[in-house]
Amino acid sequence: KAAIPLGVLKVLEPHQLKPDSLETERILTVLDQTITKLEMSRLIPGIAASLGRFAGMLGPEITTSLRELSKEMQHLLTSPGEGQTTRAREQRLKSSLRHVLRLFLANPLLFQGLKHQIQVRPSPADGFIQAFVEFRDSVLERLLTSPVEEEEKVQFMQDMSLRAEQNTGMIRALQAELEAATHTAKEEIHKKDKVIEDLKATMQDLVKDCEAYIQQIMQEGEKQPKEEEEAFQDRCSRLQQDVQHLQAQFSALVLEHRASEQVLRKRKCRAEVEIENWIQKYDTDMAQKQATYEEIDAVYSEEKAQLALLREKHSLLLQEHSQIEEERRMLRQKEEEELQEEARRKRAATCIQAVWRGYLVRSVIKAKMKKKKKKKGKKK
Repeated sequence: KAAIPLGVLKVLEPHQLKPDSLETERILTVLDQTITKLEMSRLIPGIAASLGRFAGMLGPEITTSLRELSKEMQHLLTSPGEGQTTRAREQRLKSSLRHVLRLFLANPLLFQGLKHQIQVRPSPADGFIQAFVEFRDSVLERLLTSPVEEEEKVQFMQDMSLRAEQNTGMIRALQAELEAATHTAKEEIHKKDKVIEDLKATMQDLVKDCEAYIQQIMQEGEKQPKEEEEAFQDRCSRLQQDVQHLQAQFSALVLEHRASEQVLRKRKCRAEVEIENWIQKYDTDMAQKQATYEEIDAVYSEEKAQLALLREKHSLLLQEHSQIEEERRMLRQKEEEELQEEARRKRAATCIQAVWRGYLVRSVIKAKMKKKKKKKGKKK
């Protein structure tokens, strides 16, 4: 089976690398603290066994707490009691252990320093801690995976499963064809071998019969009178000729069967070569499909990167467009305010001009009235 490239597996990784909510950070904090507590619990027996060595580094409070924890543990292991007593001792042991863990959590640098100085033997606890770390990473991946990414991952896995099923079907079909061709070739070779064995057995029986017949004739010839010796010799010569003829036929049959065997061997070789060609063709097809898959994946990754770049540019253009629209709106608002101010000024100027003209008209009328009154006074 063709291996999946590491680049394809990046599709399954979450795009978001940091938690985006307070709840996620709290969950990760609880898991990280649990892992730290497990690692501390794994090292506490080694630290307690070397208290004299690390007493100066640990300080009096942690040293005292570790001694009390060791006593509780030793007392629980060496002197088992009844059910309630055992539960009470276990509760005291858990309380002492929590107190020691709180002290170490309050001083993480001390724990890191001890972690590099203490060597512990492998135990099942290491597997549990590793499994919990993997559980934490799995929880983080699930928390950082958005619903859209989850749908894309499911769709990708379905596509990969469909392709795998299709490839498996093709492989099974090719294997079935290969097995059928191999089985047919083996059956033909087996039939030919059986025919050759039957012919060999027949020839051996024929030679034995001839020898027995000759022996019988020779025995009968010894009993015949001398008068029949010449006839017997003639018969023997004929029989010898028959034997030679049969031997020639046997040799011809051997040569024929050897030729047939050579033909069968050549067919067998051709069948093996054809099988090897099928295998090479299968490997070549799978390599081409793998290369095509990698090219498509590379194009997909490149287009995905281009899409991300275009989205980033699009967001920048949207921001610029929003700023431009806001500036245009402010300019329009300013122009409208200026137009309104200009119209107000024009109306005020018109009113002032109208008042001023009225004042001038009234002044002229008053001046004319005064002149008329003066003329009337002079005439009287």
